[in-house]
Amino acid sequence: MISQEEKKIVPGHEHGVDTDTESSVTFENEEDAKKHFGVARERLLNVSQWREISKAGPSDFQIVDNAGNEVTRPVREGDYFKIDIPAPGSDSGDGYDWVHIVQILEEKTPEKGFELTAMKVKPSKNPLKKNDNTSHFFDDKASSTFVVKREGLKITAVVHGRNENPNTETENLADKIRNAVIALGAMLGFSKAQWKSLVEGIVEK
Repeated sequence: MISQEEKKIVPGHEHGVDTDTESSVTFENEEDAKKHFGVARERLLNVSQWREISKAGPSDFQIVDNAGNEVTRPVREGDYFKIDIPAPGSDSGDGYDWVHIVQILEEKTPEKGFELTAMKVKPSKNPLKKNDNTSHFFDDKASSTFVVKREGLKITAVVHGRNENPNTETENLADKIRNAVIALGAMLGFSKAQWKSLVEGIVEK
């Protein structure tokens, strides 16, 4: 179930496909749960390490700042990350799919034993090119929101995919075909398998 805090950052359903993929662990005492939330939060924000974190995940992720430079620090609002998926890359994305970090949310309610860190990304243009074509297999109305939260002794990582539709409006015919095929695979379960391995890795003890 989506918490009230998550509703501040997760868009509502308007069209296309919506998914929720999560994994949780529970601790015996609050001190251990608080410590592990910090570990899970760090894993969430270190996007460039997601492939190692997810273990079974086949995609590579690289943070790129808003000046177009590859960086290895934790993500910030306004950063991009490029994704190298196990499929033909897009021409407009120079072989990658690109997303833009549009919001990072931090919430903490000590009296309820609640903590949350969430990051919302949307398909974006390739920031290294001058054109405004969306360089992702989903169109720019889609979003993915990555969340780590602590509810008492329970730590949960979840990915909320919202309003996912193929990006077939691009002017590049090769990209149009490529996006339609990959988006269909993602909507049929490829993305969910990728995100399941990620959320399991984020909360792993």
